[in-house]
Amino acid sequence: MQDTVLIVGSGPAGLSAAAQVTGAGRRAVLVEKEDTLGGAPILSGYAKLVPSGEWARDAIGRMVQRVEEDPGVSVHKGTRVTRLDGEAGDFTAELDNGQKVQAGAVVLATGFTHFDPVNKPEWGFGTFPDVITTTQMEQMVANGRITCPSDGRTPERVAILLCVGSRDRQIGREWCSKICCTVSTNLAMEIKELSPETEVFIYYMDIRTFGLYEDRFYWTSQEEFQTRFVKARIAEVTASGDGRLLLKGEDTLVKRPIVIPFDLVVHAVGMDPNQDNPEISRVFGVDLEKHGYLQRAEHYTNPCGTSRPGIYACGAAYGPETIDDSISQGAAAGCRAAADLQPHGRKAG
Repeated sequence: MQDTVLIVGSGPAGLSAAAQVTGAGRRAVLVEKEDTLGGAPILSGYAKLVPSGEWARDAIGRMVQRVEEDPGVSVHKGTRVTRLDGEAGDFTAELDNGQKVQAGAVVLATGFTHFDPVNKPEWGFGTFPDVITTTQMEQMVANGRITCPSDGRTPERVAILLCVGSRDRQIGREWCSKICCTVSTNLAMEIKELSPETEVFIYYMDIRTFGLYEDRFYWTSQEEFQTRFVKARIAEVTASGDGRLLLKGEDTLVKRPIVIPFDLVVHAVGMDPNQDNPEISRVFGVDLEKHGYLQRAEHYTNPCGTSRPGIYACGAAYGPETIDDSISQGAAAGCRAAADLQPHGRKAG
């Protein structure tokens, strides 16, 4: 029985899994394809996290530091797993740096890919420099200044378009990305904090600030920060004669067309399956569900499982997920994988 858990991916879920494995007295080998640990919050330059309000670089930075300073974790950056042989309790992984890892269990914390809004060309991304993504807006907030990329001016009016790459069967995105509504309402408040004179509008099909997020983000953004919510179907984003952008569509509450000028349009991009998932499926011998995320095992008795015994998953590898829930799932997957290494433990699920 091997005494090591192989963890693939070093975002919040993977970092949490690694800490739980060593906390259980086992060793972890953490393999990350990028040269930096921390996953999307660090690589994409997120600003303040939902719901904690803490800066991503600080919160996720603590998780990175904990793992990097843990003598029980071996970290391989800029590395991929190219092959996995064996079975639960006795896996052998080959890495593209030529090394091999013997592990009793595997945790896939392989995350997601941000939707690329060039796949929604009618909404202007890639055509107009002042059409950006929520990720790019996060970077502006993190840098402390909101500007129009075209000329550096402070925008007077900002539109945030929800469900870009989510809930859209026409482009094959039949799922809700779960966190975009809340992230967008949080961004609206952050924009107002940095630029109080800027008007912020959120255009939506439905608002899904679930659970306690409803009060803290949805209502607070309206009542304290004067964010304006418009239920609408957006047809296109075009250029106006004065160099600004024109948002065209229909206000679906009052059933009338709208043509409104904006200085900056922000796409609230959804969460796509990790673009590497076909390769991950092949290398690790795990199934994908119909949208391309990792297929869950039977959930009620094997909540962290995949289709292959001894291989577990967590966070956005399974589907759109919040950072906080990804951290919790990573901890659960790490504990479940470590339990497989107990000499008298239960057989891997």
